[in-house]
Amino acid sequence: MDKLKVQRRGLMLVLSSPSGAGKTTISRAILRDDADLAISISVTTRQPRPGEVPGKDYHFISEAEFKRMAAARELLEHAKVFDNYYGTPKVYVESKLAAGKDVLFDIDWQGTQQLKDSARGDIVSVFILPPSIGELERRLRGRAQDTEEVMRTRMVRASDEMSHWPEYEYIVINRDVDESIAQVKSILTSERLRRDRQVGLADFVRELRSHS
Repeated sequence: MDKLKVQRRGLMLVLSSPSGAGKTTISRAILRDDADLAISISVTTRQPRPGEVPGKDYHFISEAEFKRMAAARELLEHAKVFDNYYGTPKVYVESKLAAGKDVLFDIDWQGTQQLKDSARGDIVSVFILPPSIGELERRLRGRAQDTEEVMRTRMVRASDEMSHWPEYEYIVINRDVDESIAQVKSILTSERLRRDRQVGLADFVRELRSHS
């Protein structure tokens, strides 16, 4: 009896935020500490940034290949951001969910809306806000990767992205990254325990009662 395990349906943990608010740092920490969570690696048409590893951070592909995948419905969601395309390959995600694993998505509000249209019951959505606009700008400038024109564009886009916070189930204000990591971990733990996701509960309870 002690070895019985309740079968569970996998969930999609979506983290969204304006660029610089901390979702990538939070995502990496959660993935590092949780063997039952896999990252959905997006495809993108943009060039790799310094330190990014193809196949680990993104699958870097041509615009022609991206459009082929989108037309063939091989992407769960896709969007154009800053003149580049991003999307989520379908096969990998569906195989993980079927095996009872959870999948983490680091995507924007457009991608989240598309996922909700196709898989609402499997999604747990979290929006990460910066503690202030000044802090957000400081973090973006700290990367030292963008021109002043790109910085202005990112700040305008950040304001637009933050207007979509009511579309998410959970909101985390990233004042302290360790605290934010703990909060997202708590959300994931709670959602895994929801009755409707534990599809093997009826069999588990039946087995418990048979030994009473």
